[in-house]
Amino acid sequence: MQGLRHFAISTLPRAVTGRYLSTTAALNMPIKEGDKLPEVDLFEGNPHNKVNTKDLFGKGKIVIFAVPGAFTPTCSETHAPGFIKNIPDLKKKGVTAVVCIAVNDPFVMDAWGKSLGADTKVRMLADTAATFTKKIDMAVDLTEILGGVRSRRYAMVVENGVVKAVKAEPDNIGHTCSAASEVLKLL
Repeated sequence: MQGLRHFAISTLPRAVTGRYLSTTAALNMPIKEGDKLPEVDLFEGNPHNKVNTKDLFGKGKIVIFAVPGAFTPTCSETHAPGFIKNIPDLKKKGVTAVVCIAVNDPFVMDAWGKSLGADTKVRMLADTAATFTKKIDMAVDLTEILGGVRSRRYAMVVENGVVKAVKAEPDNIGHTCSAASEVLKLL
């Protein structure tokens, strides 16, 4: 890719100038074990309630799971309910908090959490502009089915701000390796 930097975009074939062209020295790679989480603001409940990732994920053992969208079938029927149901088992393994992140607005995340009974069990955080999602390279373009860029479905274990384990669904949205039962095996 470094050699491409010397060409004018107009001289490159159309196939090369597609959305995956990178003119930087290093391509973005999904977050992995040993990486530190980026510092960004997420939102809880409303746009005025910012939650900084450094403050939230900087201390303790935290499970993060992300969904493509609140109120979507798999997210509402199995993924989020699986974590809510398994809170006692996660706590027994030393988890201090469980956080759900989605590229939605904070009002939607709040309403979705209430509809699921997440209340004090799972913190429902909105990544309104997909800033966190993009920084950890877990964004997926779901414009055709969900109206824009969303998060891949994944789960990760974070200790003191550092990723200890991460499992992303290979098809971006399925529900296998990111399920609560699978996360329990990682702890």
